[in-house]
Amino acid sequence: MITVERLTKRYGTFTAVDDLTFEVKPGRVTGFLGPNGAGKSTAMRMMVGLTTPTSGTARIGGKPYGALPNPGRHVGVLLDAGAQHPGRTGREVLNLGALMMGVDRKRVDELLDVVGLTSNEAGRRVRNYSLGMRQRLGIAGALLGDPQVLVLDEPVNGLDPAGIRWMRSLLASFAAEGGTVLLSSHLLMEMEAVSDDLVVIGHGRIVAQGAKEDLLAVPGSVVSSTDDAALAHALTRAEIEVAPHASGGLSTSAKPDAVGQVALAAGIALTRLTAAQSNGLEDLFFELTASTSREGVAA
Repeated sequence: MITVERLTKRYGTFTAVDDLTFEVKPGRVTGFLGPNGAGKSTAMRMMVGLTTPTSGTARIGGKPYGALPNPGRHVGVLLDAGAQHPGRTGREVLNLGALMMGVDRKRVDELLDVVGLTSNEAGRRVRNYSLGMRQRLGIAGALLGDPQVLVLDEPVNGLDPAGIRWMRSLLASFAAEGGTVLLSSHLLMEMEAVSDDLVVIGHGRIVAQGAKEDLLAVPGSVVSSTDDAALAHALTRAEIEVAPHASGGLSTSAKPDAVGQVALAAGIALTRLTAAQSNGLEDLFFELTASTSREGVAA
């Protein structure tokens, strides 16, 4: 588990991260979202000991990152796939990581297979890798110590559709085995597909957090009947708000069971009755961050 409590980072008079408090739970993928400049990367760097907080704490398994014995055995980190040494081969990068963590080198071959880098590709220098190959190498490095926690910033950048699907499966499997995943990405459709929980920030502060299903839930229902005018009248008398729905029928402010009860009492036959559907994470994101976004994109 990652526990963040009142985490704050100031640079002079500028507050990059402002009093963040949230948890990243085991067995779940937590999406970490916000516009460009919202403070996500700074927050993640503080979590893994690369930036010192002005105040507040970030703990992984109950301890600050710097207090973990052999941190790579507890936390796998990928913040910048382009930061790997360009003059080393992919295999050399992983062998060095294995040496530093005390990991058997057999693990390197296992992970090269897991991330889909061939023996020939592993023997090439990183400067000759595509961004997608660097991402796969970075994921292998993050998994090298067999950690219980992953902290990943934009891990799907540069991956083709097959690679993105592979990454989604990898993270879901990791979480299903009890692992903890904190994931940041500007690909909102992908974040909606892979995340169990969401933390959304703007101007360094949390604007929303919770289970994805709860945040995307939309109150109300959509209903059609053999006599929509009579149904609208009955619903209004029951103090339920009603409006025409774009696809026909009526949108209401009540849950489907309440609408069904009103229709039954009025003797009106229903032809459709469903819960209102969310427009998805993209609409929610822009609604939450409209006043904080610099460029209108999540990054």
